[in-house]
Amino acid sequence: MLNIALFGPPGAGKGTQSQALIDKYNLTYIATGDILRLEIAEGTPLGMEAKEVISKGELVTDEIIVQILENRIMANTDSNGILFDGFPRTVVQAYILEGLLLKMNTSLLCMLSIEVPEEELIKRMLERGKTSGRTDDKEDIIRFRLEEYKNKTIPVAQFYQEKKKLFPINGVGKIEDIFKRLSKAIEKNLESVWLNIVLFGPPGGGKGTQAKKLAEKYNLVYISTGELLRKEIENDTDMGKIAKEYMDKGDIVPDEIAIRLIEGKIKMNPNAKGFIFKGYPSSIVQAYILDGLLQRLGSSATGMLEITSTTLQSIKRLSARAKTKSARVYDLDPEIIVHRLEVYEKKAPKVAEYYQKQNKFSSISGEGPEDEVFQRLCVAVEGIMKKIR
Repeated sequence: MLNIALFGPPGAGKGTQSQALIDKYNLTYIATGDILRLEIAEGTPLGMEAKEVISKGELVTDEIIVQILENRIMANTDSNGILFDGFPRTVVQAYILEGLLLKMNTSLLCMLSIEVPEEELIKRMLERGKTSGRTDDKEDIIRFRLEEYKNKTIPVAQFYQEKKKLFPINGVGKIEDIFKRLSKAIEKNLESVWLNIVLFGPPGGGKGTQAKKLAEKYNLVYISTGELLRKEIENDTDMGKIAKEYMDKGDIVPDEIAIRLIEGKIKMNPNAKGFIFKGYPSSIVQAYILDGLLQRLGSSATGMLEITSTTLQSIKRLSARAKTKSARVYDLDPEIIVHRLEVYEKKAPKVAEYYQKQNKFSSISGEGPEDEVFQRLCVAVEGIMKKIR
């Protein structure tokens, strides 16, 4: 998801720029003041709770705010991401936002801070006050609001600066020029977003062949736990000896081994633009593991593509591979082939559901010539790229 926080003092033009960014990037707009008023107007339980607090002259708690935020975000899962206008305003809220987005398996791409000199802000708001009818568009109140903004938000700016996610934007000039500066900053940040594809499907579904072709086309690093494990076995390492017992039976290798191999492969490619994971995760536990591993690196799985194949087609392909130099030990025994397919059919639905809930799942037919399947996969990958970039 493309999640952006738009930051800036009163009078910086956040409202005008927000609408343009929403239209260009298909984002859900979230301004805490607006959604709070909407909850109250709709008479929701949280709205009524907030109304009672406000009626006492108290500030609405972060506990109420975060629940309202989550409800609004979950109600707009079809958008490409979220534009937060004026949130977070405190370091506490910054931590809240981090946790909320982490729960959704995503993160904030950047905070764009519209920078305008104080005297220019005062001039703008005084001019606005001539027609707005707003009681707070008076010079003494404006100066107080600007001072309060500086005192409260400097720590928030430092919070994101330390994360290298704060980008100052010159807010002086024509509206369209400021918008171009904002868009340029977003595009630059998107260039650094990893494209992480999980290629899923039954044994014999053609994942290895297609994953390598996709990795080459989209400049991704190919990671196959199967290949990494076979190399460990070939080199007779301690991990290889443990893995061999499982692989010879067609069973899933212990997760701690796969984790070490995947982490090692990622560390070997510090300049990667993304990864394609072939056959991993193959269980719901591994899906959580992969998410945790990528989260540590400030990334996440951006899409899961399932290559569908009939059981008969998979058996035919595995049996044919058994007669070639590419044969695996487990291809030579029909009972093990059937066992592997049974394991897949048992675990696959939960893995697919995991990514479906995150709106990251696509099913691609594995029927037909190899090139046709590849073209279908490319269409799906490019759809994912449009969402994140």
